[in-house]
Amino acid sequence: MTTIPRRVWLEIDLGRLISNYRKIREAVAPAEVLAVLKANAYGLGVLPIACALSDAGVTQFGVAEPYEAIQLLPLKGTVQILSSILPEEIAPMVESDVVLPVTDLESAKRISEEAVKQGKRGVVHFKIDTGMGRLGILMRDAESVIRKAHSLPGLDCQGIFSHFPSAYDTDSLLTQSQVHDFCKLLDLLAQSGITFSKRHIANSDAINNFPCAYQAPFNVIRTGINLHGSFDTAGHRALRLDPILTLKTRLTAIRDLPAGTGIGYGHTCVLKRDTRVGVISAGYADGLPLALSNKGYMLIRGVPCPVLGRISMDYTVVSLKKLAAAQIGDEVICLGGEGEQAIHVEEWARLKGTHPYEIICSFGNRVERRYQNA
Repeated sequence: MTTIPRRVWLEIDLGRLISNYRKIREAVAPAEVLAVLKANAYGLGVLPIACALSDAGVTQFGVAEPYEAIQLLPLKGTVQILSSILPEEIAPMVESDVVLPVTDLESAKRISEEAVKQGKRGVVHFKIDTGMGRLGILMRDAESVIRKAHSLPGLDCQGIFSHFPSAYDTDSLLTQSQVHDFCKLLDLLAQSGITFSKRHIANSDAINNFPCAYQAPFNVIRTGINLHGSFDTAGHRALRLDPILTLKTRLTAIRDLPAGTGIGYGHTCVLKRDTRVGVISAGYADGLPLALSNKGYMLIRGVPCPVLGRISMDYTVVSLKKLAAAQIGDEVICLGGEGEQAIHVEEWARLKGTHPYEIICSFGNRVERRYQNA
């Protein structure tokens, strides 16, 4: 059967990925780097990215749930679930030596019972809710719960961690309070002889905005989106990282339309003069935000071509007013590129009123992932 090339593809530069990792590692040293690869590495394809990072020296990987953990087990190093664990998931995860979160005393007891049953040591990290309000042991209960869990058989209480909700805000008093409270908890536990070899609270935002979050007593950081060369739209960018993504498609049609022609659903654009337009083979099903309608642009032969009308599911219309040389089949850069005209993930996030994580996770499953510079 003849192989038909995809009309939309995402180029992922693994060389830049590794360069970003090394910059992060250098910035946070001597703290260790835990690479967060949840949600299929934010939709970019977990195995190629994980293998590249593993070859570069990463030995700790973080995921959200067991299915994601299983995929990474063949790699060297440890795989850690950072969110929660359901009762029926504990047995296979203990068997697979996945590092598990303890979010309450009950989860600690379940992991303990299963580890004893299997004749193993279940490696756990205590997840502390210092202000995220989502998962974890509340600060008011943390000392008591950890003391009780620490005495349970079959547990290797290796680590303790927490998470920031607003580390993108360089003036965040909450973030500063979280660090203070977490350190105070560590001191209280240490007085009773309870210590941890892994202590982490910094995410990508904190690496850029709160150096105290990767300095002693902390010795591990977690980073996901910074590996991709992206940042939150707010906050400081202490790291100098390079985007690893380029979303591309092709020019499907070129048309000369008369003045008065309405473009796309709802005719949100009506041409004021005779205009040459192009139709590209990508739409919101491929990850283009609707917010680009009548606002964004695409790059064709290095020339910015404004979006005309509402973006459709499969196609987008652009102006070719400044590109008389355009031809059907021309490569189109929807996201990425080089130089001043490059289109950044953060720009799409601002237009959409969201953050870069959502943009990166939104590329559709018909978008081919192509890996370069491995």
